[in-house]
Amino acid sequence: MGRIDEQNRCLAPELHSGVLRLAEWIIGTASRERPADAMLRAELRAQHELSREAAADASKAVFAYFRWRGWLDSGMSIREQVEHALALAKRYSKQPDSFSDADLMARAVPGWLATEMEPIPAWVRVLQSEPRLWLRSRPGQGRALAGKLGHCRAFGEGPMADTLEYMGRSDLFRTREFHAGEFELQDVSSQAVGLICNPRPGEKWWDVCAGEGGKMLHLAALMENQGSIWASDRADWRLAILKRRAARAGVFNYRAAAWDGGPRLPTKTPFDGVLVDAPCTGIGTWQRNPHARWTTTAQDVKELSEVQTRLLLNAAAGVKPGGKLIYSACTLTRLETVEVVKAFEERFPHFHRLAVQSPLAPGLPPQEMLLLWPQETGGNGMCLAAWIRGSC
Repeated sequence: MGRIDEQNRCLAPELHSGVLRLAEWIIGTASRERPADAMLRAELRAQHELSREAAADASKAVFAYFRWRGWLDSGMSIREQVEHALALAKRYSKQPDSFSDADLMARAVPGWLATEMEPIPAWVRVLQSEPRLWLRSRPGQGRALAGKLGHCRAFGEGPMADTLEYMGRSDLFRTREFHAGEFELQDVSSQAVGLICNPRPGEKWWDVCAGEGGKMLHLAALMENQGSIWASDRADWRLAILKRRAARAGVFNYRAAAWDGGPRLPTKTPFDGVLVDAPCTGIGTWQRNPHARWTTTAQDVKELSEVQTRLLLNAAAGVKPGGKLIYSACTLTRLETVEVVKAFEERFPHFHRLAVQSPLAPGLPPQEMLLLWPQETGGNGMCLAAWIRGSC
């Protein structure tokens, strides 16, 4: 592959050199242990002198490199490869049909993936496009928030009217509305999880793998801050972020507690609902996080499937008779979806599967296991299953 012509460069000339140096460093340093997206966030926070436009260009350069890595010549310098990747991204945005399905299937995802799921051309094509930006407003405030921010459209009607796609260029983290807790940045598929949980004011819920609190905050909003939520995670630093986010959002009906996923639960409280949003390979997020395509392995799928099953089995003890258990994961492999559900039900037959209605496609019939595909929803790939606990 030859050099890319100057006319194909996608970065502003005055920013090109500095931005590319940052992108080169991240690409050259990123690894399985140091994911590119986390490094990029840290560097952009540290380099206060970068303008918003330069930060956006750096992100675009890094993600384009990993998104189009299968087309790049490793004999070229990283800078030349980045420029080529940006040119490919520009061409794809304007002429997607100039890339064949066969070429995309062969180069855009690792070869081992076909042994763990059935990748289809429509999904892989979405992986090569820029991800969409989704916001979650406070319940019933979607229209008002869209009017304040501008450049928004609602996903749908009813509860989905509070799910907004943002198409503007403002730094949302600097807006008055964000600091007032009027919205969260949350993927549309992630928002579907909270709506499927459907917690009621006054109930008791447990968010088992709460992480930094995205889904917990949604549960609290749906509960109108009435009732209580336990939020657990094995990482204290994630719970610290959760607490900061909860304070900004005005959420106080929760208790955060560390939990290692073992049989000893953080509380003996019987819950009306338990959400196990389990750690996974994150294959459903490969559009947003293309570096992970090249660091995730088939062994990860196997190991995480075992973790997911163990979490479900242990967390199920917290569900009271008649209560709900929800399993979700942002992945689409058989081992992390169908096989996890099967293993759980073999051990706990007194949990009865509930048919799941997708809030993102209310016209479709309920399904025993819901698979949300990015090409259908505009968000991350996600699997969901739900049970109600009967008597033992």
